[in-house]
Amino acid sequence: MLRTRGLTKRFGGLTAVDDVDFRLGSGELCSLIGPNGAGKTTFFDLLTGTLTPTEGRVEVAAGGESAAAGGSVTSEGSDTTDAEPATDGGATVDGAGSDTTTDGWQDVTDAAPHETAAMGVHRSYQITNVFPNSTVLENVRVAAQAAGPDAATAWRNAGQLDRYREEAASILARVGLGERAHEPASALSHGAKRKLEVAVALAGDPDVLLLDEPNAGVSSESVDEIVTLIEDVARDHAVLLVEHNMDIVMNVSDRVVVLSQGAVIADGPPAAVRDDETVQRAYLGGYGQDDDSRSGGDASGGEAS
Repeated sequence: MLRTRGLTKRFGGLTAVDDVDFRLGSGELCSLIGPNGAGKTTFFDLLTGTLTPTEGRVEVAAGGESAAAGGSVTSEGSDTTDAEPATDGGATVDGAGSDTTTDGWQDVTDAAPHETAAMGVHRSYQITNVFPNSTVLENVRVAAQAAGPDAATAWRNAGQLDRYREEAASILARVGLGERAHEPASALSHGAKRKLEVAVALAGDPDVLLLDEPNAGVSSESVDEIVTLIEDVARDHAVLLVEHNMDIVMNVSDRVVVLSQGAVIADGPPAAVRDDETVQRAYLGGYGQDDDSRSGGDASGGEAS
């Protein structure tokens, strides 16, 4: 559903994301982990058009699930699918988000965030990002309308747009906030606001969800609810998750990708990544080597870009 080729971002002399080849397949829940400053949030910003890469490409599957089916990209960047990306001699054109490669992938490298969202890639953020004075329902209703054909109908009474209110109500029921639909978002606990952010990201039925530390700041009592929600949305969406709690990562992920100093140092099944000596040295620091059920597996603190 989503892939990058040679994705690189430099800020002066600092390389924040370093030549990353990555693919997220349909129905896959992939966790992106790494130490502080590894480049995880910068990578998210590149995927969603918040930042423009110095080099490389970001592409989404133009043909839906069939174009993205099967395979990932290894830490060495070797594509495990049969389809090879177009080369300079193919139909690929750098730049505009409307350009499509010969193998059914659409280039969104230079697309703005709203254009990337329109292509089916939605995200949540590390910091809670909702409209506090609007109701819970309105937060999701606005997001649903923004993703639909009525995004620009500002002169029309929102009460007439029943389809978006119905969509919002359905999403809120799914995330466990249906009974709080008419409360102001400011009345929600931090954990409930995190659920609301996921609900907003689900509006418009995206193909890909990028979840940036959805458990950050959430009380221990609410973590299980958020994890259950992540597992639920992963049943019908491709999910890329940034998460520092290694117990969560190892339990929910189909695949784990590790960034260190902007580069991919491991990419594979959770158990293989956990036992990788390079990953242990760079990030995990002994996690899982003596006690697989160890709790409090927060291998790192917050996130720097």
